[in-house]
Amino acid sequence: MSATLFDYWRSSASYRVRIALNLKGISYSRIPVSLLDGAQLSPDNLVRNPQGMVPTLAIDGLELTQSLAIIAYLDRRDPAPPLLPADPARHARALAMALVVACDIHPLDNLRVLRYLGSELGVEQSARDAWYRHWISEGFAALEAMAGEAGAGPFLGGAAPDIADICLVPQMYNARRLAVDLAPYPMLVAADAAAQALPAFADAHPDRVKPADA
Repeated sequence: MSATLFDYWRSSASYRVRIALNLKGISYSRIPVSLLDGAQLSPDNLVRNPQGMVPTLAIDGLELTQSLAIIAYLDRRDPAPPLLPADPARHARALAMALVVACDIHPLDNLRVLRYLGSELGVEQSARDAWYRHWISEGFAALEAMAGEAGAGPFLGGAAPDIADICLVPQMYNARRLAVDLAPYPMLVAADAAAQALPAFADAHPDRVKPADA
C-alpha cells in the first residue's frame, strides 16, 4: 500500500519526512498544502492535522502528524535502515541532536512565528531576517559541538545517516537561503554534503518537488 504525504515543498518538517520515506524505500504520493495561501488552515487540513500544519502522512490506515513522530513510526514499521540507533546511548545522542533543530531552532523560525512578528508586532523584514539567522547560528554552534562529541562522520549518525542528519539537512537549506555564515560549522557542512550526495536526500530537496509556479 502506498502512502500519501500532505506537505509543502519548502517546509522543513515536510522535507524531513520526504527524506525518511526515501531512506526507507516507501513509495508515496504528494498532495501539496500551500502555507503561503493558508491552505493549512482549511477545514480539510484541520481534520487531518488539528494544529493546522504540515506534514500529515496517510499510511496503513492512519493519519500521522509531527515529523519526528512520523519518522519514529516509520522506523518501527520498517526497521532497516535504522533512523534511530538501537543502542540506548547512541539513541539518546542522535535524538538530542535532532531536537536541537526540531525543537530549538525550527519553531522560532517557523513561518507562523515570522508572520506574527511582522503582522502583530510590527517587526520589519530586516529584523525578522536577523532573528531567523540568530536562532540558526545559536543552535548550530551547539550542534557543531555535539557533532564533535559524537565521533567520526561522515554523517552526524556516524557511518550512516540517522534522525539527526534528517533534521540537519533541511535546516542547512534554510540557513543558506537566509545567508547564514556556515564557516564556523565545518562538521555540519561536511555531514550535510555527505547526506546530500545520497539519492534519498537529493530527491527530497525542495528544488526537486516545488511546483512549477513557485
